[in-house]
Amino acid sequence: MSENSDPASPPNASPPNASPPNATPPDSAASTVRREAHLATYSRESIYQVLDEGYLAHVGIIAADGRPTVIPTLFGREGEVLYLHGSVASRLVRTLAEGVDCSVEVTLVDGLVLARSAFLHSMNYRSVVIFGRARRVEATEQLHALKVISDHLLPGRWEETRQPSEAELRQTCVLALSIEEASAKIRTGGPTEEEPEDIALPIWAGELPFETTWGSPIPAADLAEGVGSSAAVQAGLRRR
Repeated sequence: MSENSDPASPPNASPPNASPPNATPPDSAASTVRREAHLATYSRESIYQVLDEGYLAHVGIIAADGRPTVIPTLFGREGEVLYLHGSVASRLVRTLAEGVDCSVEVTLVDGLVLARSAFLHSMNYRSVVIFGRARRVEATEQLHALKVISDHLLPGRWEETRQPSEAELRQTCVLALSIEEASAKIRTGGPTEEEPEDIALPIWAGELPFETTWGSPIPAADLAEGVGSSAAVQAGLRRR
């Protein structure tokens, strides 16, 4: 996955340093992938594609007490800015508001890779790691940032809902992180590096694809009679 992935993960079929000569270079030393570097890409198109398909980000910080902390949060992307949702009372917001370094990670699992050897099992995935310093958005930008996050999760839902009140906005915080230092790692394909004697074994090997889809809507217990699923919900179901 990212450069801190499980060291037992087997290499993909591509040889090391297999990037084409015109490949996008790394943004910085921090964002340069070192383990299984042949799976890395630094193109914004690939990075944005992973972010736009993800729903949950994990934000890593060194908290005020000196302990490393990883916190999951919702997010949305607009151009080169990643908006992170938070509460004004959260440790994540308080720490990042001080201008400390952070990392943000998003991973999409595409399937299991089943080899004949237990050691060579792996996973197909697409992941992104971003480094930087987030800023707390100003009040004039807050509503727009919240709409970006809402549209990322379910396009069109923002227009269907009651807008946040002043009291709700005071309890909510959005952080903005510029996507300036980022990398993606992508693994595809079946098992590799198997020994000839393992290939001859009568053990099934291959890929077990994994997909995330929306289920059928479940109405709230107190939903008013006659209120059906909205246009945004129906559009979300069509994306399955």
